[in-house]
Amino acid sequence: MNIFLRVTAPLAAMNFLNQASRAVLAVIGPALALEFALSASDLGLLAAVMFMAYAATQLPAGLALDLFGARRVQATLALTAGSGFLLCALAEGIGTVMLGRLLTGIGIAAGLTAMLKANTQWYPRHRVAAMTGTALLIGAMGGMSVTLPLSTLLPLIGWRGGFALLAGLSLVVALWIWLSVPDAPPGQARPAGRSLVAEAQAFGPIFRHPAFIGLVPAVCVLSAMNFTYQGLWAGPWLRDVAGLGADARAVVLFAYAGCMAVGSFTTGQLASWGQARGAPPMLVPFLAMGVQISLQAVFALAAPTGLVALCLLWGLFAMAGSAGPAAYAAIGQRFPAELAGRVATAINAAMLCLVFILQSLIGAVLDLWPRTATGGWDPAGYSWALACTIALHLLALLWAWRAARRVRASAP
Repeated sequence: MNIFLRVTAPLAAMNFLNQASRAVLAVIGPALALEFALSASDLGLLAAVMFMAYAATQLPAGLALDLFGARRVQATLALTAGSGFLLCALAEGIGTVMLGRLLTGIGIAAGLTAMLKANTQWYPRHRVAAMTGTALLIGAMGGMSVTLPLSTLLPLIGWRGGFALLAGLSLVVALWIWLSVPDAPPGQARPAGRSLVAEAQAFGPIFRHPAFIGLVPAVCVLSAMNFTYQGLWAGPWLRDVAGLGADARAVVLFAYAGCMAVGSFTTGQLASWGQARGAPPMLVPFLAMGVQISLQAVFALAAPTGLVALCLLWGLFAMAGSAGPAAYAAIGQRFPAELAGRVATAINAAMLCLVFILQSLIGAVLDLWPRTATGGWDPAGYSWALACTIALHLLALLWAWRAARRVRASAP
C-alpha cells in the first residue's frame, strides 16, 4: 500500500481547506469591510472568531483523534467546515458571516494535527517532519487558491461564490477521507479503553512537560505570525503601507502562499535531514524565528514598495513561519505515540489563542489612528503593531533558547 496516497494525501486535502479558510479574508476582507461598514477592530474580530473556535476545538479534537482515529474525526469535521462555508455564502448580515466562520473554525480544527497523528503512526520517527512537510506543501496550495486565482474569479462569482466553492470542496474531501484512510496501521493494537475523564487527564502531564513549557511559547509566536498576516493583515498592509492596488496585492499574497508551500516542504525536509545526522530537532525552527524577527523590523522601519521586493520579503516571511510544524514534530517526539493527537492539539490550542489575541490587538492598534481618505488605516499604526510583535517574538525566543539546553538533556 502506498501510505502517502492512501493516508497522507487525503488528510493533506483537509489541510488545503484549513489553509484556504485562513487566507481567504486577506483577499475579500477589504470588500467585506466596505459592504458591511466594518472598522479595523470589527474586521479583526471577524477573522479572529474563526481562530477562537479553532482554538476551543483543539483539545476535544486531539482527544477524539487519539480515541477514534483520523478517518472518522476528519470526515466529520470536513462536513462541519463545509456547513460554515455555505452559511457564509448565504449570509445577509455580518452576524451570519461570523457564525459561519465559527463553524468553519471548528471544522478545520484538526487539519494539521490529524496529519501529525497519522504520520506518527505510519512513518519512522525521523521521517515524521519530512512527510508532514510534504503534506503541508499540498495543504498550502489552499492558501494559494484563495489569493490570485480567487481574486481573478471575484468579478464573476463574488465573495459569496468563493465561499460556495469551498463548501463544495469540503464535501468532496469528506468523502475522500472516509473512503481512503484506514482506521489504524495493520497490526497496531488499539489503546486500552479508559473513561473519558481519564483520557482527558492525559493533557495534564503534557502541559507540565519541560519541552512544552520551554519551547511552545516560541513555536506559538512563530506559527501565529503566518496565521495573523496571511489570515488577514497582510492584505490591508499591502494596500495602506505599500500602496498596492487589488491586483498587485493578489500577486504578493499568491507569492506568500506559494512560498509558504515551498517552506512547508523544505523546512520539514531540512529538519528531518539534520536530525538524522545528529542536529537538534529545534535548530531549523530557531533559525526561522530569527528570520521572522528581522523581516518584521524591515516592514516596520523601511517597508519596500516595489512589487518584486514585496513578493520576495513576504515570501521569505512565509517560508520562515512554515517551520512551525517541524517544531511541532520535534516536541511531539518527547511523548508516547498514543498521545500524539493530544500533544499536537495542545500546542495548536495555545498557538491559536495567540492568533486570536494578535488579530484583535492589531485591529485595536490601527484604530488608534484616524482612517485615511481612502478608507484604509494609518501606516504608523502598522509600525507600532509590528513593534509589539517583535518584542513578543524576542521574549519567546529568549525563553526557548534558555530552555532548549535543558530539554536536549532529557531527550529519549
